[in-house]
Amino acid sequence: MNRPPSATIYVRATAGCYTRTRWLCIGVTQLVFYGLPWLRWNGRPMVLFDLAARKFYLFGIVLWPQDLIYLAALLIICACTLFLSSALVGKLWCGFACPHTVFTEIFMWIERRIEGGRSARMRLDMEPASRRKLQKKAIKHGAWLLLAFWTGLTFVAYFTPIRALLQGLASAALGPWEWVWIALYGALAYVNGGLMREAVCRDICPYACFQSTLFDRDTLVVTYDTARGEPRGLRNRKSLSQNLRQGDCIDCTLCVQVCPTGSDIRRGLQSDCMGCAACIDACDLVMDKIGAVRGLIRYSTHNALARQLSPRQMRARILRPRVLAYAGMLAALCAAFAGSLGTRLPLKLDVMRDRLALESEAAEGVVANVYRLHIMNTDERAHRYHIAVSGIDTITLASPAQVVLEGGAARDVAVRVGVTRGHTAAGAHPIVFELQDENDARLRLREKAVFLVARAKAAP
Repeated sequence: MNRPPSATIYVRATAGCYTRTRWLCIGVTQLVFYGLPWLRWNGRPMVLFDLAARKFYLFGIVLWPQDLIYLAALLIICACTLFLSSALVGKLWCGFACPHTVFTEIFMWIERRIEGGRSARMRLDMEPASRRKLQKKAIKHGAWLLLAFWTGLTFVAYFTPIRALLQGLASAALGPWEWVWIALYGALAYVNGGLMREAVCRDICPYACFQSTLFDRDTLVVTYDTARGEPRGLRNRKSLSQNLRQGDCIDCTLCVQVCPTGSDIRRGLQSDCMGCAACIDACDLVMDKIGAVRGLIRYSTHNALARQLSPRQMRARILRPRVLAYAGMLAALCAAFAGSLGTRLPLKLDVMRDRLALESEAAEGVVANVYRLHIMNTDERAHRYHIAVSGIDTITLASPAQVVLEGGAARDVAVRVGVTRGHTAAGAHPIVFELQDENDARLRLREKAVFLVARAKAAP
């Protein structure tokens, strides 16, 4: 069944185990998305990307711009997870957890509640303009816009605390950037989930373009058993009495009607297919009604259908080189990420020397250099640190050696370091600054620097 790209797709609702699983995934993902901004941790939002303060709060961890390596590693892990899941179960992500799929399902659920089922929506669209039709359309789009606005507001709440955001909204005191991002993300949710729907998957999403490089003939995908289903056609007494060869497919097209992209799974795997398995639920219900065995449309592999493999033989082909490579890469990345995050010290130190002067006179017979120590406490608790310096025999710290930082705070500390004149040759000498937590011996950082001693001026 070929459908023109411009034809309106009226998706029929279905029921079954895969539909229930999909709605369970929708519930979990949306509970996380809409609920996280409301949760608090140590008096602040549990997840907050504070761009103004350049701090990222993730549960009990405070990340700084210097920690963006963790974000890059997390994105790589997500990509490897997508590759592994695609090699194993095809478009599992697209059908059950993709944000576009999730929002499209929610928008279509609202549409069904207001305009009715598939047949009712088709009749409504074919009706001439009337008060009833305009009223239903206005209510539907109003509900869509309300959901889109709340979605945009929730998105911005990951960057501005939700309570401050709502207070600013109530008092009309939101800044221009908040309004811009609420409107932009809300418009994307409304246009993509409510208006474009399958066009995003079919014409915009890049995943459908390179999926063939991730699949192979042993990838578990939604398939139609051609040998069992063909020739398709309605069953009647004449065909049964004449012993005509008849497949199990009765050509009811319900598998096409429930597909969010309008693709026909009976034509084989297509780039439009989202792997949502709605066609499996619809076909199983039809098989139950005609007294046939379920599984005419099912999750299977191309090799299993072509070679008539049993489920046990099909499972034995899971651990193939491609899957092992993806799994090994993912395990190594997760182990490295967890190890790095687990051993990460909640303390950072950068040393910068004052370049305006080579040296100064701290006291009689003492040569001094001035440094700026940029200290960041990435822990949630306040810490008291002790500053020490070493590397030259006579080196001393000519400024306070203690500094206190609140949780998640950073400070620039000016430090004057001196050495006895005459005991150190002119030139550059390596030194080491050490920052030690006074209450936790594990929190210690060492940072290298250079101490400069100018050459003595020649007598006139």
